[in-house]
Amino acid sequence: MRSKQFLQDLRERENLERAVLNRIVVEGKVVTFHIITDRTYTQDDAAYAQSVASRYTPAGYRAEVKLLKSVPDAAGVRKVVSDFLKGRFPAVAAFISPEEIEVVTDKNGGRFFIPIGENDRAQLLSDGVLDALHEALERSFCGAWYGEFRFEKRERGDIEESALPPAERILPPRTFAIENYEVIDGAEPKTALYVADLKQEAQNISLCGNIVFCDERQTKTGKPWFSLTVSDGTASVRASYFPKKATLEKIRALKTGDSIVITGDNELWNGSLSFKAKFVDFGTPPAGFVPEARPSRPVPANYRAVFPVPEVNMVQGGLFDRDTLSDAFKKRDFVVVDLETTGLNMNAVGGTMDRIIEVGAVKIVGGKITERFSTFVACPTKLPDEIVRLTGITDDMLVGAPNISDVIADFYKFCAGAELVAHNGLGFDFKFIRNYGEKEGYLFEHRLHDTLLLAQELLPMLSNHKLDTLAEKFGFTFNHHRAFDDAFVTAKIFLEFAKMKEI
Repeated sequence: MRSKQFLQDLRERENLERAVLNRIVVEGKVVTFHIITDRTYTQDDAAYAQSVASRYTPAGYRAEVKLLKSVPDAAGVRKVVSDFLKGRFPAVAAFISPEEIEVVTDKNGGRFFIPIGENDRAQLLSDGVLDALHEALERSFCGAWYGEFRFEKRERGDIEESALPPAERILPPRTFAIENYEVIDGAEPKTALYVADLKQEAQNISLCGNIVFCDERQTKTGKPWFSLTVSDGTASVRASYFPKKATLEKIRALKTGDSIVITGDNELWNGSLSFKAKFVDFGTPPAGFVPEARPSRPVPANYRAVFPVPEVNMVQGGLFDRDTLSDAFKKRDFVVVDLETTGLNMNAVGGTMDRIIEVGAVKIVGGKITERFSTFVACPTKLPDEIVRLTGITDDMLVGAPNISDVIADFYKFCAGAELVAHNGLGFDFKFIRNYGEKEGYLFEHRLHDTLLLAQELLPMLSNHKLDTLAEKFGFTFNHHRAFDDAFVTAKIFLEFAKMKEI
């Protein structure tokens, strides 16, 4: 829709000459235009707005107009500015109360002034925050809005060079009996460890579940080996396996969906745990297998540090594109998450586990992106230079951010009743979330979806399945290696996959 021309036509009416289009909502075949004006309007004005909206509504759809008179005041402007900063820059917003935002209104709109620290100057100016705030205000209030930052000197505080890891809440690993065993290599295991409980170095352990990804590869010398991803419903594990000559063809015959048992060692390699399978056999979990529940802290009654905000995404595809998501999919809720961390060590083995420094997530309800959860996380240790270069996150940006204990509690509440989604989540994000959650007593035993595995299944023709490659495939642009932006584009990609297959 040509929104600029729509507003020009709408504003030809005297009482609507400064009207703004707040949002458009499409439900079935009804398109509702939410319009705000700062003048008292008549029924004739409303009828005129209806006629303009009808001209811009495609054939087969019915236009409705909801017209609202709203005269901006300082309190309303402060709230819009404050909510925007909480959603986009929570670490900065932690230092700013709404009362500190100065607002001056006049008959043509107004101006606002935001006090921030010098350390935040480069980040906020380079990210175009003021332009985005102007747009947010001009969708909410009539008139023109302009803003400025007022820089203040603020204490950065000391950053510790090292810190002791927090005490862990250790839960015993769970196992289940293996059924329908059939020899390939002949390890003959009797029980399998829950994949979700595979968190330490261990030798000669067995895992049992369905193959979700299987790929034959070769070493530099031409020796075949296999990359296998196996899921038992609690989590997934990626394993490497070098077949024996006698069993090579049987392994080549394995396919996605087959239930197998892998037996081998979970070893520390390059700072991360890696499973090396020595034996592969057929086997299944018990019939009707339901994972054994573990006691988790209850969902917190209230948010205490990170407050989700509504997410209005006007461009989740074409405005009037045909919705091909299934009704069954729309009845489920999903939380799509991405993390930025100080490194890749997601287990407290071989040293201290790396830290989460940013969490970005969006919630999908009814097949639409509806809420955002975004925050920096306090880090008592100095950030590695490589992480600063990769993410653009600096030590100063984490000053005033909430602690991981508060963030993980709020995120657990945000995820209540939802399924989790991430890109390479099974190999990275979910492990960090579960390990840090377990330390605080919150057990993230949600159903998991990995868009990396979905991409490998649905788009095998791509040269690779990196997030930026998938975004380019679907025509999405984003700021890579920042948690919220990565989560947001992952959510849009996930919705595209949900149109391609029943998830």
